Amino acid sequence: MKNFPDLPPIWTVAAIGTIYLLNWIAPYFLFDFPFPWVAYGIQAIGVGLILWAAWWFFRKKTTIEPHHSATTLLVEGPFKISRNPIYLGFVAICFGSFLNAGNLLGFVPFLVLIWALHKRFVIPEEQGLLETFGKEAEDYIAATKRWLL
Repeated sequence: MKNFPDLPPIWTVAAIGTIYLLNWIAPYFLFDFPFPWVAYGIQAIGVGLILWAAWWFFRKKTTIEPHHSATTLLVEGPFKISRNPIYLGFVAICFGSFLNAGNLLGFVPFLVLIWALHKRFVIPEEQGLLETFGKEAEDYIAATKRWLL
């Protein structure tokens, strides 16, 4: 898998696919989530966060690609709420999928997604921001939560 693209949407789709695959592989852990509209709402919020953040990337003419260096430090819009609104959106979509699938084991791929996004993208990107923007990035990182907590 040397040339396989290492991108957050691929990790997200893999996690969601695994969540639904677990319904087939391990149906013994199924549960009935009584409020599917809540799960869809969480997913809609995730999509909204992704689109809102993407709009800011294009508006400020900086790269949205995780393995490229940013030319602008985004601190407005959704980036006031979280340093990683797109990743937060992917996590919300995955969590909504976990609730809709209704399999307790589906929580494992959800956690793996959070871990993968954090280790493979968030940490290196923050290091890149510090190297590129210095004190400005330090101040932003100190003032804004990485996720929500």
